[in-house]
Amino acid sequence: MSPPLDLLMFAALIGAILLGYPVAFTIAGVASLFALLGAALGQFDLALMGALAQRVFGLMTNEVLTAIPLFVLMGVVLEKSRIAEELLETMGRLFGRMRGGLGVSVVLVGALLAASTGIVGATVVAMGMIALPTMLRNGYDARLGAGVVCASGTLGQIIPPSTLLIILSEVMSNAFQQAQYAQGKFTIETLSVGQVFAAALGPGLALVALYVLYMLGRAWLTPEAAPAMREASDAPSRAEVAAAILPPVLLIVAVLGGVLGGVASPNEAAAVGAVGAILMAGRKAGAPNRLVLAGAAALLLLAVAAGLAPVRLQRSDAGAADFALGASYAGLALLGAAALAASLRATFRAGSLAPSLTATMTLTAMIFATILTASVFSLVFVGLGGEARVAQILDAMPGGAEGALLFTLALIFAMGFFLDFVEITVILLPLVAPALIAMGHDPVWLATLIAVVLQTSFLTPPFGFSLFYLRGAAPPEVSTGQIYAGVAPFIALQVAAVALIWLAPGLASWLPGVLY
Repeated sequence: MSPPLDLLMFAALIGAILLGYPVAFTIAGVASLFALLGAALGQFDLALMGALAQRVFGLMTNEVLTAIPLFVLMGVVLEKSRIAEELLETMGRLFGRMRGGLGVSVVLVGALLAASTGIVGATVVAMGMIALPTMLRNGYDARLGAGVVCASGTLGQIIPPSTLLIILSEVMSNAFQQAQYAQGKFTIETLSVGQVFAAALGPGLALVALYVLYMLGRAWLTPEAAPAMREASDAPSRAEVAAAILPPVLLIVAVLGGVLGGVASPNEAAAVGAVGAILMAGRKAGAPNRLVLAGAAALLLLAVAAGLAPVRLQRSDAGAADFALGASYAGLALLGAAALAASLRATFRAGSLAPSLTATMTLTAMIFATILTASVFSLVFVGLGGEARVAQILDAMPGGAEGALLFTLALIFAMGFFLDFVEITVILLPLVAPALIAMGHDPVWLATLIAVVLQTSFLTPPFGFSLFYLRGAAPPEVSTGQIYAGVAPFIALQVAAVALIWLAPGLASWLPGVLY
């Protein structure tokens, strides 16, 4: 009897990743090794590898995935511009006088940063260096403080826009199409990034509410664990609150509003976010305030006006009014370009531009290398019969479609202890999602459930990335054991959020149904 190479391949991948080798090279290496082994044993046709070039080309030209570098740039620029510090300081002064108020401010700032940056590491490190020492000085329990910082930092994975939701939407869209082909449908429906963003917004805000309620309940039950702020501080004025909150909120509205409203594609909205983040960072780094504000207003006016009254000067019937309108659009574009140039110059002089670009290239390369090599892995796995085996396993689960989904969510949760969300999304989900959708699960609702479970991979020891980020940024008196103990209640809250979405599917499906 021939060995089950598909199962051995999956086990070998997890084992090789746990050994600490670079993930992208590990995925490609394991796939290549088992392709040769399968060919030698007569279980794999090497001619299938001819489809690899087409897969790589399709990924590199995918319009959805091209939004990832721009969203990453937006988040990194905002993180380097110290906007998070200003938000934390202002919100801490606003809520610190109430019991549990510092914890509530951390959750709210985490939600704002999630919707404007989406970079988990940057958010956790910023709050670990600024908010956690303040909480400890004011008598907070170290475990509670560490837990709320870690959990709030991970909100960037479920609150759009986030790289997780972009990758997940692409994977689920492909799975949705495969499921329809398998059912004999040839009029194929697709899944858009906007639908996944809209579906994740309600559960993301529900998770924020759960965190806030937990902080308030903990402060009420054990006041010594989350006391009111002891340090003397003046409450911020309305102008200070507006100055700290309005810029990121306006950026969130511009980016999410464009995608959810159908005005802009994901990569167009990401470009708007990247330009807005550079303008905000430039203003903070010393660029002329009036020029930056005028440039931002000009670009906003240009986007609205060009959409309402587009000009096509190449047409033979273009008149003087068209040329005048075109000239005014050119003037607005030049004003916006001048503000952008001034912002880039200011951030370069402040020393934040080069690190932002380097971090963007590093993160983007890591994500795309993982996606590309996962395509090699899935091609070999399918060629070894792994797809059919996965479908058989899910069909054999007790409880039918619900049992198969519960098993899949439990598997994703367990894999989150050892693997990164990108690896789970691009390796496991293409194998299980088509079968789950074919069983009757709504793909948008399913994507939201999976996104919340994937978010917990940042919190689950021993390899939760948020735990590592906070360990590097936390004061030395906070032990690793206290960080692990602190995140446990928040992992339970995320499991509760999954149950809430399961029992009340309208939480995820209502907004996409209204908008799409």
